[in-house]
Amino acid sequence: MKHSLLLLTLIGSIALTACERPKETVVIAVPGPAGSTGATGATGDTGNTGNTGHTGATGTEGVQGATGETGNTGNTGNTGTTGNTGNTGATGDTGATGDTGATGDTGSAGSTGSTVIIVP
Repeated sequence: MKHSLLLLTLIGSIALTACERPKETVVIAVPGPAGSTGATGATGDTGNTGNTGHTGATGTEGVQGATGETGNTGNTGNTGTTGNTGNTGATGDTGATGDTGATGDTGSAGSTGSTVIIVP
């Protein structure tokens, strides 16, 4: 910092002498050596906490997904077992005896036959 002030004064004096002016005596104050650093100031109070922000709006509902594919057809079931054979039926009752038939008519007497001669 000490050198920058010295440089600044030097540039200022050159700038003033470059102008065409009547000669005047310019007194430039040169600062003395810097004093010691001052004590650190007290820490300031903590600021207030800010307000909580607003809750954001609810998002829009998503699009419905596509319908799933149809599942595979199941395998054909096994053939069932053959059922049991039924029991033999009971023997039927004996039928009724038929009625006796009518007696036939008496036949006619036979005719007398002819004699046959056989010649040798």
